[in-house]
Amino acid sequence: MICMQEEIVIEELLLAGEDEIAQLNQLLPQLSGSAPPLTEAALARIVSDPDVHLFVARRDGHLVGSLTLVTFHIPTGSRAIIEDVVVDGEARGAGIGEKLVAHALAVAADAGSRTVDLTSRPDREAANRLYQRVGFELRKTNVYRYRH
Repeated sequence: MICMQEEIVIEELLLAGEDEIAQLNQLLPQLSGSAPPLTEAALARIVSDPDVHLFVARRDGHLVGSLTLVTFHIPTGSRAIIEDVVVDGEARGAGIGEKLVAHALAVAADAGSRTVDLTSRPDREAANRLYQRVGFELRKTNVYRYRH
């Protein structure tokens, strides 16, 4: 018996199609129970912003993960932040998250970003192990949030 590993393809989502919206809306609740459903207009805004890169992982054409990279320029240099990393529960453990992060780090480096930041809840133990394994260091900082 021949066992073939399914190929994982990482790509930037550049078009806001109905199929991608439906598949992303299946993934997002695995990341946040409070996130509203993604609409066509919202996705169109995201993919048309030159500083926002929505990367998706596909296995056999089906979305099994996503990650958003935001690059920006401030007086202290070019920076980047990774947000909304999610891999479908049934696809976890196959290296998809690591491939998404590696791709995002390469794009950030090509964009001239001096640093790439991300946050992750402490209870996301596997994600935290992944980030440390690929080279992220835990920062001693306070993270504040203002809600409107």
